[in-house]
Amino acid sequence: MELKMRWRSWKSDWRYATSLLCTYGFFSTVKPLEPFLIPFLTGPDKNLTSEQVNNRILPVWTYSYLAVLVPVFLLTDWLRYKPVLFFQSVALFVTNALLLWTKSVAAMQATQFVYSVVTACDVAYFSYIYSVIEVKRYKKATSYIRSVQLLGYTVGSVLGQVLVSFDLMSYDNILVLTLVLIAVAMVVTPLLPLPKKSMFFHRKNHDAPEDSGVDIHMGSNEENRSDTQTSTRRFGKVLSLLWQDFVECYSSHNLLIWSLWWALATCGYNQTVNYVQVLWEHVEPSQNASIYNGGVEAVSNLLGSATRWGELYLGGLSGLGAASLFLMTFIGNIWVCYAGYVVFKCLYTLLITIAMYQIAAGLSVERYALVFGVNTFGALVLQTILVFVVVDSSGLGLGIIPQFTIYASYFAAIATVFLPVHTLICDTLSYKIQSFTNIVSLKLLVKQNSAIGASAPKLTL
Repeated sequence: MELKMRWRSWKSDWRYATSLLCTYGFFSTVKPLEPFLIPFLTGPDKNLTSEQVNNRILPVWTYSYLAVLVPVFLLTDWLRYKPVLFFQSVALFVTNALLLWTKSVAAMQATQFVYSVVTACDVAYFSYIYSVIEVKRYKKATSYIRSVQLLGYTVGSVLGQVLVSFDLMSYDNILVLTLVLIAVAMVVTPLLPLPKKSMFFHRKNHDAPEDSGVDIHMGSNEENRSDTQTSTRRFGKVLSLLWQDFVECYSSHNLLIWSLWWALATCGYNQTVNYVQVLWEHVEPSQNASIYNGGVEAVSNLLGSATRWGELYLGGLSGLGAASLFLMTFIGNIWVCYAGYVVFKCLYTLLITIAMYQIAAGLSVERYALVFGVNTFGALVLQTILVFVVVDSSGLGLGIIPQFTIYASYFAAIATVFLPVHTLICDTLSYKIQSFTNIVSLKLLVKQNSAIGASAPKLTL
């Protein structure tokens, strides 16, 4: 009995859910093949051409991600996160199984679709913890789950580089290892406690039984119609709440500026990261030389986490990112490409961290998720347009060098647009410093006058 009580106490502790979520986050992000995906697809294993991968397969992820993002976001909140995490692990398993056992272009396009579902389900991973722990634990739990994800990506990149460089495993065997790791993550999800509340559909202040989330089986058609109408009203109420929060959040000029940069920069970042391996393969074909994609990804992840300590201007750093992309594009040296990618990724990580902090300051947890979701959706809309016009074979279907020329020019345009933002930041800091100085001066003056008044002789009539 005592052991049972201790177990219940441990399950109700915030560390239980956080530990399980961190375990899931680690094993689901260790992907040793990911840095070598393009060499794998264009090599003897799949025997696809660079044009097929670049112009027909990779664009499917962008289109699919845009299509499933909003439905998955609403479904995640309605199902209260836990089932979506399990579904994400299943989808990730299917993605790697398709990579392992199929070869055709159509099958690889299906793989991209399934992986877009995996990506969309990330909202469940980052939102789950806020529904099962106290507010005072948010900061610590968030740092844990984000750090573990970074560790998983880094370990996966290093592991992949070691396995490939020393020829310890074939690409197929690396995929089998990945399936085992994903299976571990899949086993963890049923152990997670099911949250009693969510951000929108299952709020604490909802009235029971209408918003209790419990299924009630009614006998008559009239009762069934009533239940359907109640569900419809509930869904309409959620959409109305989302719209009200959206309008109130984006009425802030500061939040609007940072969100605009977020959407624009994330669009360009996703394009660069998604297609950079195609550029590396073009500059230095993996069939002719040793490649170090995994090591470069690991270094960029570690340095990217280190750049979170600091704040510089949006325009200036976006300009440096554009310069690094131009170097990657026009200097036909793989090491310059690697170095440019590391610099570009570090700059983006620094700026997106600043943007997250600026946006999150003063937002409730519900609005935090809403604003970040809207910004991601905006980035995907822009990215879909860019992919359709520039990359897709139905559009211009450009080669990798013209593509990266456009991406570099895109970031140069962002730098030009946001260069005035540093003036806004400086003006804001100057105003705050001046206000602080005035307050201090006023307090000193009042104190001085009080002292003079206390020591002066009192006048009598």
